[in-house]
Amino acid sequence: MIEFKLTGDYIQLIQLLKATNLVSTGGEAQIVVSEGEVTYNGQIDYRKRLKVKRGDLVEFRGNKIMVI
Repeated sequence: MIEFKLTGDYIQLIQLLKATNLVSTGGEAQIVVSEGEVTYNGQIDYRKRLKVKRGDLVEFRGNKIMVI
C-alpha cells in the first residue's frame, strides 16, 4: 500500500495518480479514470477532478493509495 501524505485540504484524483507515479502523464490519468479503472473508497468513480481527502482509499491496477 502506498501512503500519500496530503499537504493541503485535498488533491484531485488525476493529480494523485501522477504524484504516486502510477501513471506517467495527466492525459493518461484522465483516460484511466474515464474508463473506470480507478476506485474511490471501494466504488468506481469517473470524476477526474474528484477531491481526494485524508482517510480516502484509491485503488488502481492492484495498487492501493491511502491518503494520510
